[in-house]
Amino acid sequence: MSKRFILLQIFVILMACLLGFQSEAARLKDIANIRGVRSNQLVGYGIVVGLNGTGDSNLDFTNQSVARMLDRLGVKTQDEEGPGATQNVAAVIITADLPPFARAGNKMDITISALGDASSLRGGTLVQSPLRAADQQIYAVAQGQVLVGHSSAGVHETVARIPNGAMIERDVGAEFANRRMFRMTLHNPDFTTVARVAATINRELAGKYASALDAATIDLVVPPAYEGRGVELLALIESLRVNPDTAARVVVNEKTGTVVIGHGVKISKVAISHGDLTLRVGEPSLENRGPAAQRGGLGGSGGDQVMLLEEAANVGDIVKAMNAMGVSPKDLITVLQSIKAAGALQGELEIL
Repeated sequence: MSKRFILLQIFVILMACLLGFQSEAARLKDIANIRGVRSNQLVGYGIVVGLNGTGDSNLDFTNQSVARMLDRLGVKTQDEEGPGATQNVAAVIITADLPPFARAGNKMDITISALGDASSLRGGTLVQSPLRAADQQIYAVAQGQVLVGHSSAGVHETVARIPNGAMIERDVGAEFANRRMFRMTLHNPDFTTVARVAATINRELAGKYASALDAATIDLVVPPAYEGRGVELLALIESLRVNPDTAARVVVNEKTGTVVIGHGVKISKVAISHGDLTLRVGEPSLENRGPAAQRGGLGGSGGDQVMLLEEAANVGDIVKAMNAMGVSPKDLITVLQSIKAAGALQGELEIL
């Protein structure tokens, strides 16, 4: 038996176990977020100095940046375009994620990427550079020793990080403790899930305080007992467990032969013929079948293999049956696509 068939058998066993149980309840904090509690992207431009001949060659914007930096430091250069090419300096773009509820004085990690033709940022130092958000306001200032990973295949020395390389300069995030209402949004919109979330919250708070606005949005009114205690309320809400509902879906990766089957994907009555394989879902009673079918459905005319399944079969049953008949992952994917095209697969089929 080939390694490919062994892997497919392991996959079928795992899927059979998964399909036999309901999805486990998830914490509300893992399937939804509170509006206003999110990170913000920051970006900035800077220069890295101290490189050992691996910086930019004679690039105009790099030289101009060095000239402006020296001017701010009180050093006048003879050439307005900068001191010329030394390849010890590199222009870089700085990116960072400003965390929610950031406070002035806290630090955060930053990533720097070469903007010019520098070959490596190893050993360099980022000179003080402002970081701006989409509103063009400065929220942090970055500076520090550049950290590049160990040289190996796949490591780009033109991209580096500086742990705690930026200092936050202004507070971010509104006051939550005294708010009278909160809005939550699901990561994966679904009407059934959002109704369950609202019902779970109302049951926990013993009142109708949560209401679902659409498939992804829930408004929560602060109960009188939690006025001025918004943080405690959210701590209680985010720990509640809800069974998220998902659409019936089969995801197929044609390149790797991987098939992932979601819970509840059903197959309508259908007959499948693929090569010397015949698979029937929802066959008539045994009295109306031929002798070969009555013996178990593993034989047919001309040496064909026949497999019979109940009409309530799901995709997991079909995968298991076809695996038992020695069908390759490639053929399995072809069969699933054909079942979907025939309208017998009750769910989504996504091809990667």
